[in-house]
Amino acid sequence: MISKETDIPKLNGLVLAGGKSQRMGNPKDKINWHGKEQRYYAADLLAPFCDEVFISCRQDQLENFDINYNALTDTFLNMGPFGGILSALRSQRDKAWLVVACDLPLLDKKSLEFLIENRNIEKVATTYESPFDGFPEPLITIWEPKSYPLLLNFLGSGITCPRKVLINCDTLILKPGNPDSLMNVNTPEDMAKAQEILRKHI
Repeated sequence: MISKETDIPKLNGLVLAGGKSQRMGNPKDKINWHGKEQRYYAADLLAPFCDEVFISCRQDQLENFDINYNALTDTFLNMGPFGGILSALRSQRDKAWLVVACDLPLLDKKSLEFLIENRNIEKVATTYESPFDGFPEPLITIWEPKSYPLLLNFLGSGITCPRKVLINCDTLILKPGNPDSLMNVNTPEDMAKAQEILRKHI
């Protein structure tokens, strides 16, 4: 039982935007789904729920980066999302991190609210079950401070898959109320499907 609010680690936000977007063919973080580049839109979506929000990116992405947003470059290199999550946890070890990928253009406020309202700080992480394969979805997850040493242990064993960490640790897995909100858009085909769903909701 949590006795007082100060016992709950404060929540930072992290938008994972450092991928090379090879399957898409153009940078996913710069796609304009909602009137601005997706990395900035996602950061704005997280802002009401978080102390601070950072955009995880590569060093070379800092050129032309909007100074109104906080960039967080990887200190664990060439590990994909795993490196971005570890870099964030290392940068502020007393904070929990609400991590979302920049390729979730259908992610909505209600899905974030539900995740945060059901957060269990006793667990390593609170996440959603992917409606597409039934596994935990690491790219919309609250990673608690206690996850940092565990991630390092997995790294030491040669594992750099955040999903494997969630599967093998004490994780709270929630069913999404809106399964579409968890749709990863990685290819032009995915993009066409997402655009169709967005059109239906306009």
